[in-house]
Amino acid sequence: MKKGFAVIGLGTFGSTVCKELYHLGNEVLAIDIDEENVREVMNNSSYATVANATDQEALESLGIKNFDYAVVSIGEKIQPSILSTLILKEMGVKNVWVKAKNEKHHKILEKIGADRIIHPEQEIGIRVANQLDSGKITDYIELSKDYSIIELVATKRVSNRSLVNLDIRAKFGCTILAIRREENVNISPMPDDIILIGDILIVMGHVKNLKRFEEKGV
Repeated sequence: MKKGFAVIGLGTFGSTVCKELYHLGNEVLAIDIDEENVREVMNNSSYATVANATDQEALESLGIKNFDYAVVSIGEKIQPSILSTLILKEMGVKNVWVKAKNEKHHKILEKIGADRIIHPEQEIGIRVANQLDSGKITDYIELSKDYSIIELVATKRVSNRSLVNLDIRAKFGCTILAIRREENVNISPMPDDIILIGDILIVMGHVKNLKRFEEKGV
């Protein structure tokens, strides 16, 4: 079912979110105070407009409280981001996701009720660092400080062996969520499913267990 998203702030991050949501078939309202930024997403949004996101009347006139989500990705200055977030929550927008510049910004956003706070550079940095650290990891998603999901390339060590034979959960405390083989994805694989060399294993677990599995199990 199509959802409604308002994306406020159309820099690199905001415009990317806007375009991707639109191409996924959603209704997307794109908002920025800069006319050039708005022109850039005209063909990749349902509606794009120049507006001041710290002006409650302007936001109300756009019907923003009727959208399922608002994504606040205002650039370098944190004050407009904070004020816009506060206005959106007071207007009753249910899901307000906000890009934070730093930890101080993060703490303020928490206090005023942001539903999710995003640190794009930090999150990308963590993913890249983990890929650089291991030639086997193709992607890394941090769920919390202690738990993550990683994608690992299967090597000869596990090739032609079944999940029940490998007994990964008992030996390493990790769970195989899916196996990707070329274009095919096996979600919730069965115990007798066979792993082949080059398969991508999508694995969830404690970071220490994932590291141990990467080094000794796969």
